[in-house]
Amino acid sequence: MKAVVQRVTEAAVRVDGKVVGEIGAGMLVLLGVEKGDTEAQAEWMAEKTVALRIFEDDAGKMNLALPDIGGSLLAVSQFTLAGNCSKGRRPSFDTAAPPEEANRLYMHYMEKVRALGITVESGIFQADMKVSLINDGPVTFIIESPKKSGAPR
Repeated sequence: MKAVVQRVTEAAVRVDGKVVGEIGAGMLVLLGVEKGDTEAQAEWMAEKTVALRIFEDDAGKMNLALPDIGGSLLAVSQFTLAGNCSKGRRPSFDTAAPPEEANRLYMHYMEKVRALGITVESGIFQADMKVSLINDGPVTFIIESPKKSGAPR
């Protein structure tokens, strides 16, 4: 499982010109699910993103996590994160999870984030979405879940 995490002052996702999810300060998480990913990896990713200390404290240091700032999370399913661009000019999506499995794990990720006390907004799975954001910093991280359960956090 892969995620692109962006610290934002605001973010929104639109489908057919209508806002389907939007947040103020918090995180925009683009989540890619690959073949073989598990619920344990989705839970690990939820815990990792919620606890990631990427927000500035009073001294200007990245010491605060999402719960510390009362922030929200906008989760957008992003199958292209599984794209392999190493050969040729067209990305290969052979490692992307089948849609049913990807959606199940995307939903599981969001359920776990909510269970950790975070307000979650989302896009619509497999829809043609338009995502807008104001990246604060800019601050952006790429996170990959461990391939085996029990890996260090």
